[in-house]
Amino acid sequence: MRIFTIVFFLILFHYSGLTGQNIIGKVIDSDNQPVSFANVILNSAIDSSMVKVANTEDDGSFIIPAVSQGEYWIEVSFVGLPDFKSDIFKLSEKGDLELGELTMGPVDNELVEVTVEATRPILEVKADKLVFNVEGSVNATGSNGLELLRKAPGVVIDNEENIALAGKSGVMVYIDGKPSPLRGDELSNYLKSINSTEIDNIEIITNPSAKFDAQGNAGIINIRMKKDKRLGANATLNAGFASGETQRYTAGLSANYRNKISNVFGSYNYRYGGMYWFFKGIREQNGISYDQNSLTTGDPQNHNFKVGTDFFLSEKSTLGFLVNGGVNHFERNSDSRNAISQIGATMPDSVLVSDTRNNGTNNNYSFNVNFQHQLGKEESLNIDADYALFRNDGEEYQPNSYLDPTETYVLSERNYLTQSPTNIDIYTFKVDYERPIWAGKLSVGAKSSTVATDNIFDFYNVEGTTQTLDTDRSSQFEYSENVNAAYVSFAKQFGKLNIQTGLRFEHTRSRGVLTALNPTDNDDVKRNYFDFFPSAGIAYQINMKNSLNLNYSRRLDRPNYQNLNPFEYRVDERSFRRGNPFLRPQYTHNVQLSHTFNW
Repeated sequence: MRIFTIVFFLILFHYSGLTGQNIIGKVIDSDNQPVSFANVILNSAIDSSMVKVANTEDDGSFIIPAVSQGEYWIEVSFVGLPDFKSDIFKLSEKGDLELGELTMGPVDNELVEVTVEATRPILEVKADKLVFNVEGSVNATGSNGLELLRKAPGVVIDNEENIALAGKSGVMVYIDGKPSPLRGDELSNYLKSINSTEIDNIEIITNPSAKFDAQGNAGIINIRMKKDKRLGANATLNAGFASGETQRYTAGLSANYRNKISNVFGSYNYRYGGMYWFFKGIREQNGISYDQNSLTTGDPQNHNFKVGTDFFLSEKSTLGFLVNGGVNHFERNSDSRNAISQIGATMPDSVLVSDTRNNGTNNNYSFNVNFQHQLGKEESLNIDADYALFRNDGEEYQPNSYLDPTETYVLSERNYLTQSPTNIDIYTFKVDYERPIWAGKLSVGAKSSTVATDNIFDFYNVEGTTQTLDTDRSSQFEYSENVNAAYVSFAKQFGKLNIQTGLRFEHTRSRGVLTALNPTDNDDVKRNYFDFFPSAGIAYQINMKNSLNLNYSRRLDRPNYQNLNPFEYRVDERSFRRGNPFLRPQYTHNVQLSHTFNW
């Protein structure tokens, strides 16, 4: 009874923080037996596009969380059974929608002709992760990386494009097993620039092992890019168009040539798409009420390319080189209206109108050298060396006009211009080694990474055509971080019992230096700390239909660079946000208990 109580509260906690409504149902077969681990796909009734994918539990039940209002239909698929398609239903604001039991049809035993095809299901449930297969599905064209994440099980992206996994923030996003240093807007813009045709699958890892970086308290989302393994020359051309509040165009070309001694591949993708974001905020401060509404629109353009080659030195050794790049130009217009009044008043005293214009270019390039050597049947050595650079050049002009309550004449004006270029350089070296030992599998490895960021913030007061540098608000923030890590992990099978344990050690040194004409108390912040991150997992196979799993890991979540940066980003003259260089990392103990019935 205690276990069921714990599971109930875990489920309640899981979904309590999500926005939107839940769709709940159960899948059974023609014999009224539950269908476990079936793929449940939520589609939009407007254009039959996929909105979200989930899988059924042991008892056939499923839940699709945080779904916005609209009309949808459900598709259920399971190997060996005909697909189920529901009628169109409407989701309103009346609470969770209970679909009841969805019955899949019986197997058609009349065989006229048998054709065997090797296909992957959209969703694969594995012992340590969920795999959302993109290649070969309807999601492989016309979308981008961020849109695909919205459809992935357990992943929720809010209206500010923050990513949450299993109801928790602090998700680490990996690209081909390498963590991305980007956060916030920079990460979402980068994911938007990835064309869905370049993605093979998305791995959802809720409880990472010691092999992965300890960063991130909500797990890891690993985006695996496609790599053509066919011999000879191959090329693929794609194009897409979407229309809603705004319009979006995509186009791309990928090519590959492979023979017995080498593999050369490359791709180019272009995306031109509009953004449409509405913000409403009401706050009261010092007897004053602020009622703010703003609409942000933009037309970003993204160019991305990839060039790489693999040399097969022998049957067991491969040397590879890879270059990734992106040039992204953005233009954003934010029209804000802020009614300012005394608390309780029916009419505002004044209205602040801010029409902000923001434009700039984000350039990112990464270079990788990798070596893979298969020492034995289950013994391997992998070495990776990476260098990545990010160059962001942005300028924002913000005119602030105070109008009378009727908004017919201007009371006063204050206009600002900010220039905020950012440079980020990342150096990484990693070694991983695996071999069988003591009838189990031993994994050891080490990693060293160094990040250096340079942020310049120049604030100008604008009067007519004259721009005057405001020395009280202009500054430069430099941040450097070095993390050295080592790990050991061991897994072994003892009859019905499978154990996996690991320990990761990380030493972090960081420094943030704020250079300003008017010094402050937080102009030089240093950190130097050691951490150990244990992890363990136990799986017990009770019988052919029942197994128990218990996992534990200790994780940490370092504040990202933007949260440390003390620069002021203004929504209008009365609203701004800035980072705190004194933020410390937070630590999380993750415990997961699960029971699997009938696979």
